[in-house]
Amino acid sequence: MQTEGRAPIRSSGANRARRLFIAITVVIFALDLISKNWALSYLQYREPVKLIGDFLQLTFATNPGAAFNLIADATLILSSLKLCVAAFILYFIGRVTNGSWAIALGLLLGGVLGNLMDRAFRPPGPWRGEVIDWIELPNWPVFNIADSAIVTSAILMSLLAIRNIEPYKKVI
Repeated sequence: MQTEGRAPIRSSGANRARRLFIAITVVIFALDLISKNWALSYLQYREPVKLIGDFLQLTFATNPGAAFNLIADATLILSSLKLCVAAFILYFIGRVTNGSWAIALGLLLGGVLGNLMDRAFRPPGPWRGEVIDWIELPNWPVFNIADSAIVTSAILMSLLAIRNIEPYKKVI
């Protein structure tokens, strides 16, 4: 809705979705940053810490590539792709009115920003940095909170799409 000469009136659903998106993004980013700094200072030169036997361990690792250490020589390309994803999410979130989609996009952006921060500022250098991973499960690569948020986001978005839940209300 728009009145002549005035800014568009935002629906309460859109405002709620935007607040939810911002909160989720900030929480995921902060938890990821705090946990990686903790792992760097506490786990880096230690043997894995067993929390639940061999099922759940805290193990310090760095990852120069994508998930599962794939394409390790393409850090700059990966960083560029993540910047594009972040830009698209920020562009698209203005239209989102559904809270579940706002949560999914907040998880995705928080995770992308968390790993992008590592790429930008961690050794070996700007935009070539290695991502810090520290959570280990059996038969699975070591991962972090940002990775978990990205995977959770993908699962949530898939479920929303399967159920035909639209991210925004269509204007007729």
